Amino acid sequence: MLPIFRRLALLLVMLAVPLPALAQSFENLEMLDNRVAAALGANIGEPGGATTPIDRRLRLLACPQPVEIGEPIAGALAVRCLPLGWRIRVSIVGRPQASQAAASPSRAQARPEPVVRRGDQIELVAIARGFTVSTLATAEQDGAPGDRIRVRTERRGAPVMGQVLEDGRVALPGFNGL
Repeated sequence: MLPIFRRLALLLVMLAVPLPALAQSFENLEMLDNRVAAALGANIGEPGGATTPIDRRLRLLACPQPVEIGEPIAGALAVRCLPLGWRIRVSIVGRPQASQAAASPSRAQARPEPVVRRGDQIELVAIARGFTVSTLATAEQDGAPGDRIRVRTERRGAPVMGQVLEDGRVALPGFNGL
């Protein structure tokens, strides 16, 4: 009978010690939804925003660094965690084409000149009520006022999306000042 008690005691000790696979946390999908909305500049269901929230049934391992949010391509954008190798695609609500065509008969004429060029060192700002925080960054794309472009604060860091301002600065979306 002693071996049965030893096995039972061993089983209880094993259950009390968390296994690494069970102890790993999962990515907060609500936070991912907020990051996608900030990158796109539109909330879920709005024109230019995600069509639906990220599926809550997904169990993505928590990324050890900020997730990378790609540019919208073909009606969707990619959200990826490079260190862990996972990637999801988020579909985007299309912007109404008829109203855009009516507002600007010729796209070539209405397109303003870029004030930021790829490779330029720019001031990346976060504008909120009562204060502004800024840092230097490098533009990865050309951008006219109002355009959303990728910028990097560090050479090997993940790019962030920002909106080009009239004065050549790039503002982070999602703050009250924009």
